[in-house]
Amino acid sequence: MTALTVTAVTKAFGAISVLEGVDLHVPARGITAVLGPSGCGKTTLLRLIAGFADPDSGTIAFGDHPVFTAGRSVPPQRRRVGYVPQEGALFPHRTIADNVTFGLARQARRTGDRLHELLDLVGLDGDLASRYPHQLSGGQQQRVALARALAPRPSVVLLDEPFSSLDASLRDGTRRAVMRALRAAGATAVLVTHDQAEALSLADQVAVMRAGRLVQLDSPAELYRRPRDPAVAGFVGEAVLLPADIHDGRAATALGTLAVRGPAMDGTADVLIRPEQIQVHETAVADGVDAIVGEVSFYGHDAALRLDLVPGGPRVVARVPGSDLPGAGAKVWLTVTGEVLAFSCDSSCDNYHR
Repeated sequence: MTALTVTAVTKAFGAISVLEGVDLHVPARGITAVLGPSGCGKTTLLRLIAGFADPDSGTIAFGDHPVFTAGRSVPPQRRRVGYVPQEGALFPHRTIADNVTFGLARQARRTGDRLHELLDLVGLDGDLASRYPHQLSGGQQQRVALARALAPRPSVVLLDEPFSSLDASLRDGTRRAVMRALRAAGATAVLVTHDQAEALSLADQVAVMRAGRLVQLDSPAELYRRPRDPAVAGFVGEAVLLPADIHDGRAATALGTLAVRGPAMDGTADVLIRPEQIQVHETAVADGVDAIVGEVSFYGHDAALRLDLVPGGPRVVARVPGSDLPGAGAKVWLTVTGEVLAFSCDSSCDNYHR
């Protein structure tokens, strides 16, 4: 496997710009998630890497070998890319064995050694080799699609929203099995997804795209803890953004005076508070802020409380354990644990207050 480097890539369809100066480096044997809403350009980026289309400008390289530069484009079949589309796209009239070994040389298909190695790698029983795709579950079909992509030992594996069509009961187990297989194979992989939890839990690094631009590339933990702007903060998890007046590393907010992490900043700003930082108390506590429970969303292991600060304050969201929840309309007191992140306030901030 090899590293992937995308440099200053642009792409437009007619008058519509889809990608604008995208830079992305995926280390060898690393898994990168490209995260963004529908229409942000992430699937187009994947197709350019695969060679299904060419950029208007920029370069794409696998290791030290360019596969696209101005005036030169290596065709898809020579790029040694494994591609896993959203629906798996297995051949319905071929057996699982034939699907997995489709891209192998005739001798490798005949011996069957690589077939059994791949089925074992993706966690499928060898007895499934003689079945047809319609005889497998959706999760099993996606594992077969990955095995087919890995069969010719590609330089890079590209996965285009491979789990989005699966039922919730299949999705988690399938994606964990797929990630285990990618890591066991030492694959360099790019996963396109619009699912924030999927990107944060599966990838070594996450590239956030917005309107054709890559706006932040970081480890999952750094991305969640230090998003670059309020839009990224709201996209990679629930975010409470409150106006604040900051002085000497302390932010005066509707939830009290809070410690600010990061570079020193004084003046008007917006601060980011994650819902799990907001503690909910059913009896009055020192420095607690009064609130009324507006809505309760119960998820089993935990719950989201939407709370209205009183009198007449903003609505905030707290993530709390799922046991002993206050009911809608109950009066509670709120405190905040840990430090908050501040953003210099501008007109865009108003769009993200909650």
